[in-house]
Amino acid sequence: MSEATTRVPTAHGSRYLQQLCKHWGHKYPVAFTPEHGRIEMSAAVLIMDADAEGLALRLTAAGEDLERMQGVVERHLERFAFKEELKFDWTPAD
Repeated sequence: MSEATTRVPTAHGSRYLQQLCKHWGHKYPVAFTPEHGRIEMSAAVLIMDADAEGLALRLTAAGEDLERMQGVVERHLERFAFKEELKFDWTPAD
């Protein structure tokens, strides 16, 4: 399994975390609070932590699926954040 992380600067991290968890909660196992979320997708596991300055994301997937799943997560969050431009700078975990 491979892992990548990013921190997205936004004042609405908690809102986006909760929206994404509720959105995927009908399809995948999900657990969340306003500050922390975990989504167990079929091809990846996404862990999110929100605070007043942003949203931290940690995505774990098989190496061949990691980049594709980063795009899936980004597109969903961008739809929720249509009023602001989110910036993703994924870094492979050591």
